[in-house]
Amino acid sequence: MGCLFYNTVKRYGGFTMLTLPNLLTLSRIVTVPVLVWLLWWPSWEAGYGAGFAVYALMGITDYFDGYLARAQGAVSKLGIFLDPIADKIMVAAVILVLTAKGVLTGPYVGELHVVAGLIILVREIAVSGLREFLGGLQVSIPVSKLAKWKTTLQIVCLGALILGKATPWWTMDVAGLQVNVPHTVGLTTLWGAAVLTVITGWDYLRVGLKHMD
Repeated sequence: MGCLFYNTVKRYGGFTMLTLPNLLTLSRIVTVPVLVWLLWWPSWEAGYGAGFAVYALMGITDYFDGYLARAQGAVSKLGIFLDPIADKIMVAAVILVLTAKGVLTGPYVGELHVVAGLIILVREIAVSGLREFLGGLQVSIPVSKLAKWKTTLQIVCLGALILGKATPWWTMDVAGLQVNVPHTVGLTTLWGAAVLTVITGWDYLRVGLKHMD
C-alpha cells in the first residue's frame, strides 16, 4: 500500500515533496515522542528493550532514506534540510532522557560522563547556528566524512546505553568491578563521539570564520 501511494504520487506529480526518503526522515521525527516515553516511563527492562527496538529502527531509516534518495535520484532540498534535523532531535532527546534517568554514570568518573553528552549537545546547537548564519550569506557547509562517522558513533553509543538498561544481566567482572557490557561500550564510545564532535565542530567553525570578516 505504501509503495502504491508513493508511485501514484510520483506519477501524477502531487505532493512532490513526499518522496519515500523524505517520508522515512519524517517518520524518525514523529517517532521521537514514542522513544522518549519508552525510555522515560515506566523504567523497566521491557520498556528499554522496546525503546532499543524503536531506536534501532530509527537508525535503519536514517541509513535508508539517504541511500534511497541517491539511488532513485530523489535528493531534494526538503530532504537535505530535514535529515540533519531529524538526527539532532533524536540524539538530543535520547541524551537528555538518559541523563535525567541517571544512565550517563559509570565507574571511576561517576557522573562526569554527562560532560561528553553536554559537549555533543553544545556542538550541535553551535553548528546549527553557524549554518543558519551562513545560509543568510548563501554559503553552504558540506557534511564531511568525519562528521558522518561522528553521527554513526553517536547512534551506536546511545543504542548501547539503551541496550544496557534492557539487559542488566549482561555483566562481567573487570578488575573486581561488575560492569554491564553494553553500558560500558556505550560510555566509551560516547567519549569517542564527543572527541569527533569537537574536531568536526572546529572544522565547521574554521570554515565559517572565513565568511565573518
